Amino acid sequence: MAGITDRPFRDLVQGFGSGLVVSEMVASQEMVQSRPGTRERAELSADVENTAVQLAGREAHWMAEAARQVADRGARIIDINMGCPAKKVTNGYSGSALLKTPDHALTLIEAVVAAVDVPVTLKTRLGWDDDSRNAADVARRAEDAGVQMVTIHGRTRCQFYKGRADWPAIASVKDAVSIPVVANGDITDGATARQALAASGADGVMIGRGAQGQPWKLAEIAHDIAGFPVPSVPSGDGLVALVSAHYQAMLSFYGKDLGLRVARKHLGWYMDLVPTGPALRRLVLTSGSPDEVLRLLPDALTQSAQAAA
Repeated sequence: MAGITDRPFRDLVQGFGSGLVVSEMVASQEMVQSRPGTRERAELSADVENTAVQLAGREAHWMAEAARQVADRGARIIDINMGCPAKKVTNGYSGSALLKTPDHALTLIEAVVAAVDVPVTLKTRLGWDDDSRNAADVARRAEDAGVQMVTIHGRTRCQFYKGRADWPAIASVKDAVSIPVVANGDITDGATARQALAASGADGVMIGRGAQGQPWKLAEIAHDIAGFPVPSVPSGDGLVALVSAHYQAMLSFYGKDLGLRVARKHLGWYMDLVPTGPALRRLVLTSGSPDEVLRLLPDALTQSAQAAA
């Protein structure tokens, strides 16, 4: 979810209600060395509760130092990423590549737990490939090291996002540990959330790609499976107001030039909901003028846009 679960998007999700939100993955060494862009990914408001900062890396020293920094800046939870399948991450022996070297991975976990007083959690996959599904063993060792919750994406790294998430396979992790286990992968609504919980025996679900363009989705699913007050899903003028505010928040957070680029994928997902006609969609996504985008959004986010385009 790099470039997606930034602070503007997390603020929107929190506004509808959620049990926990997680930052986009932050590279630990780059964080400590103040590389451009990495501190922004971990930025938190001091009063934002139920927020975890997710760290990635391959060296215990940098992971521990980054954990200390984000904890000092207000992070309530540190989440260790051992699940990202992207080649640029795994080629650096981070993310899900750590599943190939569980002994080394444990040194990172131990270093982070020792570095901070806030809870440490772990996000990972079933294994590197189908011949090495070692998530249960990794989770057991992580619990012994002090990890307080583990989230399992129901695919191996080599599957990337192909096929279907194997929710029943998560049950072996649940059986191996006493800490909460969260199921992840292909959960997009209340029905799939209930199916994942039943198949895995997990204690909760995590929503990733299913929330793209739908910041209300976590609260909607929570209502469906736990009876929480249902949020009102924005439409019409309400959707225009939400998207316009999100767009302006991204420009403010990133600055105009970077904000324009980051915002395009979010605007595209919002327009998928309508759906917006191709000509108008193209105008919104290619405009270099924030004022023009804001002027076009009312038409782009209404059903009449399809006929108009």
